Amino acid sequence: MGKPKLQIIVLFQNLGEKQAYYARSPAPPLSGALVAGLTPPTVEVELLHEMVRPIDYNTDADFIALSFMDFCAPHAFEVAERFRKIGKIVVAGGKYPSTFPKEVIPHMDSVVIGEAETVWGQVVEDMVKGKLKKVYEAPFAPPLDNIPPPRYDLVEPDFTVPVVTEATRGCPYKCSFCQLTIKSVPFRCRPIKDVIHDLTAISQLPFYKRKMAMLYDNNLGGNMGYAKELLKEIAKLKLWGLGTQFSFDCLHDDEFIDLLAKAHCGMAFIGLESLNEPSLLSVHKRHNRVQEYEELFEKLKKRGILTFTGLMLALDEDTPSYYHNLPVNLNKIDPSSILLSISIPIPGTPFHKKVESEGRIFDKDLSHYEGDHLVFTPKRVSPDDVFNAFHRINRIFYSWKNILKRWWRFISRYSGGENIMNLVFRSLFISYIFFQLSIFQRDHAQKKVYRSDANADLPC
Repeated sequence: MGKPKLQIIVLFQNLGEKQAYYARSPAPPLSGALVAGLTPPTVEVELLHEMVRPIDYNTDADFIALSFMDFCAPHAFEVAERFRKIGKIVVAGGKYPSTFPKEVIPHMDSVVIGEAETVWGQVVEDMVKGKLKKVYEAPFAPPLDNIPPPRYDLVEPDFTVPVVTEATRGCPYKCSFCQLTIKSVPFRCRPIKDVIHDLTAISQLPFYKRKMAMLYDNNLGGNMGYAKELLKEIAKLKLWGLGTQFSFDCLHDDEFIDLLAKAHCGMAFIGLESLNEPSLLSVHKRHNRVQEYEELFEKLKKRGILTFTGLMLALDEDTPSYYHNLPVNLNKIDPSSILLSISIPIPGTPFHKKVESEGRIFDKDLSHYEGDHLVFTPKRVSPDDVFNAFHRINRIFYSWKNILKRWWRFISRYSGGENIMNLVFRSLFISYIFFQLSIFQRDHAQKKVYRSDANADLPC
């Protein structure tokens, strides 16, 4: 008899198998590989990302672990029901089960609440012994030391960058739309040696996949002193490219930017959310100042760091004139890539409570709360204004003509600082990342926005 088998599934689909969308993301989420790394050797482990391949209900796995966010919850309940009907034991964890366990418990054999590191080993041991409890609750905000590295070897080859980890958890800011505001936890940092251990636990990967990594922090710059020390250590690894995420105000610190460049950071995800100052204030994102966007982005361009920026539509202070001018203003500040989404009143957030109290939510189907549906009535714009703006902005921004123009502006401003051979290699590598990001977001913009108002419920 071999070991029992556990299959970890990171859910992604939300509109059913007939409307499945397989993303062209360069990197996987962290949750699945991290849980696989926490799993004791009493079971054999498989990992499936529904982002890139469908669920196999004929799997020979004995146990199924589902990880999912809020918009995947209805889908997760259906998946669990199908597996349980054929005798599989199903455990749930992740953002939504940890935040709303009462909604999840009836659908699962067991639910893990909170950060899994301190309890997952016991869950697996109980599972194997047939003594699984209905609920396992982790301590609140536990220390982040001695977390084993993620199982990068289990990540599908579809992902160009399988090396993903995190250095910190939480964020010092309280933007009203952010899921982190539902159950606030303190900002915490992992020991730097543990993060470096994660980034070097890569012996089973192909050589080129060992040279790229992503830090999935909510805000790497939440503790600037820590971030700088970490980047100094990462620089010693001589990666080809590092991706990370931090708040916009971090760009005021020139030393931080210099250390990003020395660590070969090739892409920074920054939540701009809006180019309209009143809209930023309406969601409590006061640390973003629109008048600084162009100047601070220029700092990153000169150091060869691409800017991948989040932007939201349907914020309360958005206006038709703001949408009309947005393509020109985006061209002026010149981000490398944008992730344009429709604002989401995530249940439990201050933004949701405000919109709900004003009677503006007309769609309570949780599967629509992913940024591709409009689920509430905006204040100063119509639903048509929102959808038309989404398609117009993406059509202009991601036209091949404008993609190539942005690429040339970026490459021509990159001053390097290396010898000529390194400069050429770095320019080619950054160009590769640039086009990967552009193609991924262009594909999403063309396929993934749905009306959910009274007129239609189909892709625009």
